[in-house]
Amino acid sequence: MASMVVLATTAVPDHVHGVLSRWMIEVMPGWFIGTLSARVRDELWSTVSAVIGDGAAVLAYPDATEQVFSLRTVRKRRRELIDFDGLTLVRMRALERTEPVHIWPEGW
Repeated sequence: MASMVVLATTAVPDHVHGVLSRWMIEVMPGWFIGTLSARVRDELWSTVSAVIGDGAAVLAYPDATEQVFSLRTVRKRRRELIDFDGLTLVRMRALERTEPVHIWPEGW
């Protein structure tokens, strides 16, 4: 049976938008919504996961869980999904700094 699926993408190649727009509607840039069977949903997710490049994606769909939905992600960003006793929570990771921050210019 088909159910509503939401797929959000960030910084993905243009052809990914074309593939997704064949099955879903793009309600905002990078936000796709559609009514898909589980098989089509899984095939689309496999395709997106394989060609996403440096981008990121999140898939939300109905499931038989306590929250009545499940989430899938590809390419880790600052938000990270964690399982907390059967509930899916989102944890924000700290920003990684590559260089020290200087408040004052040198010589002050």
